[in-house]
Amino acid sequence: MLTAAFITLCIAVLLGAGLAFLHLREGAARPAWPLGALHGLIALGGLGCLLLSLRGPPRGVAQGTASFAMIAAVLLALAALFGAAMVAARLRQRRITNTLIGVHATLAVGGFAVLLAYVLAG
Repeated sequence: MLTAAFITLCIAVLLGAGLAFLHLREGAARPAWPLGALHGLIALGGLGCLLLSLRGPPRGVAQGTASFAMIAAVLLALAALFGAAMVAARLRQRRITNTLIGVHATLAVGGFAVLLAYVLAG
């Protein structure tokens, strides 16, 4: 289940990077909402797989990385909350601020990096 979570979140990271690029271009129109919805659904699926993998036997105890999966899950859940704030802004026809995108991306990339260390160390 951990491998499924990692692969799913890899896809979500790539989609998120594409969305950020489309949003931050000068004078460009907003990215299409189906792409953002796909990014969010894939990321939530990856987070769900990660949470399910936390129920399994502990990994990484010998390497000192046993808590990395929980840390990654918390960071990714916080990123999901900021993603929900972006959805709310979009539904209210407001422009999504670069700060909100930056906080969301920082939390998501941080969680993904911790998950990457957990997967590679185990």
